[in-house]
Amino acid sequence: MSEDIIIVSGLPRSGTSLMMQMLDAGGVPLLSDGTRRADDSNPAGYYEYEPVKKLKEDNAWLAQAQGKALKVVSPLLSWLPAGWNYKVIFVRRLLIEVLASQQRMLRRQGLDSSAADDEQLKIVYQRHLKEIEAWLAAQQNFQVFYAEYQEFHVNPGMQVEEVANFLGLSLNQQAMITSIKPELYRHRLVAEK
Repeated sequence: MSEDIIIVSGLPRSGTSLMMQMLDAGGVPLLSDGTRRADDSNPAGYYEYEPVKKLKEDNAWLAQAQGKALKVVSPLLSWLPAGWNYKVIFVRRLLIEVLASQQRMLRRQGLDSSAADDEQLKIVYQRHLKEIEAWLAAQQNFQVFYAEYQEFHVNPGMQVEEVANFLGLSLNQQAMITSIKPELYRHRLVAEK
């Protein structure tokens, strides 16, 4: 297994948990702890590792991630330390779908936000994505594959093959495809990014 650290990243609610689930099915070891339990928003689980939330303050645990996949949401990517080689699978999803998914999750938690909040968040996310993609392109120790969430539902075979080729690993691609549950793509919209 490679000594690279595989990072699954993207905006919250962009499909990063699905990507972790697919990698798990394909035979990639994961670094996750199950602290955040599966729920109605993510029935298959979140695949998170609690120390990632404090990456800025403490990254000593990162050695445990060598040769494994680790989920790091995009706002935390810049806190990954130099000295390691990272292969980043960055999941992109239509912003209108991301926002709809977030709204539904908030409603499940008894919270809500307005359409104005969504419009403001869309602007913030657009700016963040431009900045993080530019930052990633400038990093010598990062290789990045941009995975389109919609394509895992439209053309899963090709997307899974591209992920395996990017990682340079022999993965169980059929198991990865089978792990994709179309019924969980609940915010399928046709809109601009």
